[in-house]
Parts: sequence; C-alpha cells; structure tokens
Amino acid sequence: MKKPQWVVEKEQAKRKAEAATVWLFGLHAVRDALRNPAREKLRLVVTKNAYDKLAEDIQASGMEPELTDPRKFSVPIDQGSVHQGAALEVKALNWGSVEEVCLASGAGQSGAPTVVLLDQVTDPHNVGAVLRSAEVFGAEAVIATARHAAPETGALAKTASGALERQPYLRVRNLSDTIVKLQEMGFVCLGLDGEAEVTLDEALIGCAGRAVALVMGAEGPGLRQKTKETVDQLVKIPFARDFGSLNVSNAAAVALYAASKR
Repeated sequence: MKKPQWVVEKEQAKRKAEAATVWLFGLHAVRDALRNPAREKLRLVVTKNAYDKLAEDIQASGMEPELTDPRKFSVPIDQGSVHQGAALEVKALNWGSVEEVCLASGAGQSGAPTVVLLDQVTDPHNVGAVLRSAEVFGAEAVIATARHAAPETGALAKTASGALERQPYLRVRNLSDTIVKLQEMGFVCLGLDGEAEVTLDEALIGCAGRAVALVMGAEGPGLRQKTKETVDQLVKIPFARDFGSLNVSNAAAVALYAASKR
C-alpha cells in the first residue's frame, strides 16, 4: 500500500533534520560547545592562534582539530563572519519536549517558572540576544516555531555568547497550540503588544508564585492575530514619551527582568 503524501513528506523532513549540521564559529561559541557533553561534535577547524586559546577545552573534548592557515580558513560560513580562527561543525541540540523542559522546574510549584515564546522572530541576532537574556534571568526555555523563525545557526550562537549551549531553545509546529498547552500546564500567557491597555507590571501583580509565559512578536508585525486571541492577556511595556518602541531582544530583557521580580 502506497504511503500518503503527508507521511512521505514527514519522513523526508525527519531524515533531512537528522542529516543537517550547523557550523558554530567564534572563540566563545566554539569553547562553550566543546564544553557541552550533550552537543554532538563532528569537525573542528582552528588556526594556531585559536588552538592556543582553546587547547585545554579541545583536549578535554577528545576532538582532533584541523589546523589551518588564517588566510585559508575554508569552512562553509558567511565570508563576513567574525570567526576568530575557530569553527566547529555540530548537530543541533535536542532539548526534549515543551512538557519535559517547562515542567522540569515544576510549573505551579514554588519557583514560578518563566518561558519566552517568539512569534515569527526570524533575525538570528535577535534570537541569540533573547537566549542570552533568558539565561541571565533564569527562564526555563525560549520557544519558537519550526518555520518562520531563526534556526540554530553560527550567527545565532555567536550572538548568544554561549547561552545556546545552556539555554533550551525549542522549536514547535504551532505556537497557538503551544500556548494552549502551557495554559493547561498552569502558565499565565502574557502577550506583549504596544497598544495594550494594561502594563506588564500591572499584569504581573496577579502572577505572584505562578508560572508565566511571555509571548512576543517580531519588530514591526508584532504578534499575529491568532496569537493575540490565544494568550490570556495583552500587556505593554510603558514608554515615557508620546511614542516609543523596543527591539524584540530589548523588550525580552525588560520583560524577563520584570517577571523575575514577581
């Protein structure tokens, strides 16, 4: 019996994902990946200068580095990338399911878990910065969609400055369905929208001791209509003058700090 087309496409997508690799670059990103036992590492290319700086971590990882001339640094990354003489080919990390990651800290128990959901944020630099803030303020995870969102890339890892190795970055098929799932797990889902009537601080007053999900959209389009309809409440970060807006990574940092104080 012939398999349905959707089954064939799903199997093809799974095989493609399993075969895909990522090139991390830059001393910090490569060092943190070398130190991460959960990261599957395939190929390490370094200059002599970079090797000297990473020698201890390279030896601890058990990898055999490929030494190369700085003028012949040939790995498949963008030519303008600041690689600092170090590049590491890896498999993407598998953090597990939303339930496994977000319940690990006990949603609804003391500790008041916080997660960040990104609604079609495609800029890897923005996502990398959000991951960095999420790690600083103790968020359980950053969650984005499998499509129309920044994948795990070298540029994202470099901006995250090592946070990609430690901060769960989950990719889901449907963001609204994930919001509903989090609500069922006890999370209060707050969508950031500049036109909301309630401020984030006001909304967080009623969230003391509760798990909170901060949902934010890309700069410009903001949250999609379906996302707005699914969250528990729309909230805003107030601004001092007649008009104000924040880059999504800056908004995430402000929101995570506010949530950490509840």
